[in-house]
Amino acid sequence: MESFWDLERNYYNKFKSLSKDINADICVIGAGLTGLTTAYYLSKIGKKVVILDKDRICSHTSCGTTGKVTSQHGLIYKYLKDSQGKEFAEKYLKANEKAVQNIKKIIQDENIECDFEQKSAYVYTQSKEDLKKIKDEVKVTKELGIESEFLENIDLPINILGAIEFKNQSQFHPLKYCYGLAKAIEKNDGDIFEDSKVIDVVKEDEYYNTITKEGTVTSKYVIIATRYPIINFPGYYFLKMYQSTSYAMIFDTKMDINLNGMFINSEEPQNSFRTVKYKDKNLLLAVGYDKKTGSEIVGNPYEYLKARVKNMFPNAEELNYWSAEDCITLDKIPYIGDFSKAMDNMYVATGFNKWGVTSSNIAGNIIKDRILGIENEYEDIFRSSRLEMIKNKDEMMNMMKEAGEGIVVKRIKTVETPTCSHLGCKLSWNEIEQTWDCSCHGSRFTKDGLVIESPALNDIETE
Repeated sequence: MESFWDLERNYYNKFKSLSKDINADICVIGAGLTGLTTAYYLSKIGKKVVILDKDRICSHTSCGTTGKVTSQHGLIYKYLKDSQGKEFAEKYLKANEKAVQNIKKIIQDENIECDFEQKSAYVYTQSKEDLKKIKDEVKVTKELGIESEFLENIDLPINILGAIEFKNQSQFHPLKYCYGLAKAIEKNDGDIFEDSKVIDVVKEDEYYNTITKEGTVTSKYVIIATRYPIINFPGYYFLKMYQSTSYAMIFDTKMDINLNGMFINSEEPQNSFRTVKYKDKNLLLAVGYDKKTGSEIVGNPYEYLKARVKNMFPNAEELNYWSAEDCITLDKIPYIGDFSKAMDNMYVATGFNKWGVTSSNIAGNIIKDRILGIENEYEDIFRSSRLEMIKNKDEMMNMMKEAGEGIVVKRIKTVETPTCSHLGCKLSWNEIEQTWDCSCHGSRFTKDGLVIESPALNDIETE
């Protein structure tokens, strides 16, 4: 099911496919928020940039996002202070706050009409157990320098025990924003190619050949911005993160609502709510029921979300629903920077942990600075070469076990259960969405075996 944001796609022209060999300074693989943002910054300073995407621009995760432009990533700052130290937590906050302002500046500079609205962001709880977590987060974030407040009431028709508010945050329409970026990139002499699936990247001397079926881009630099890296070795990102699926629905509440903020609860299962402008009214966007992709789904996520919304707005009418994936890292911090120490001039941005709007802007600036030889003040905390095996030993061992079993299964093919074309893990049937899903690394396939979501590049046999 296409997302609500995709309803606007018919207003935009399709980009052509790559049909010949071309040269560029930089080749970006993936035309979502990260790829487009990075290309925007590089093209703006005169670099010749080519972007390749296997589908349309702003597809998949970027078109499934909530469109929240915020540094409030759940109750993360107490966690970061405890696990990484105060200086680290402060840097993470400042990086994301700067990203919020950067996005606002891009929208202003490029005159992008994307339903941008300034709103507060809230994390609330209805649980006594989580009330202390909310209060602790307020204390920590004040120490780190953010304008946060503790509240006992929010602009949702529910009873809560407490909430933390981040002021001066914002929200937008992600598809409109991405097409605004694309327009600016073309104005800066950048090239965007849709329906141009990358099948391999080969290095020859100091240049990379990024290969599609119809043409090759030769460039000194390559940026992998495909949500989950499509190259396995030597980056080994399949050992450092997994994918999680969230479910989303749009409702007409049959009321004149315009929530004064963006809301997410602290306890599990998490639910996120915000209003969305559409024609002459405000609709309600509800997101939640996160599950590791390929794991067992208990109940129907869409029915769960519908029940939550109808509890607040009894006359609400469901208009649209969809799901979206994102990569979750072991330490809940994105991987941004060098793809591998063994591959010069190749960069990656992944593992955004469901907070990809600001993370994509951080990534664009860090990678731009890496290419220019400038030290970015935030690059050390997002260093992509880190591997926290000690702190995350149990999860690391699970990932290694799954990857190992997958490689064995790939060599000894089973008939009963389809296997993933990525690393050969067994697939599970998703009855809700009628797809084959990989619990190892999150690839997804249609009932007939056509690949939907990466890191898999190839289709599978289902019979």
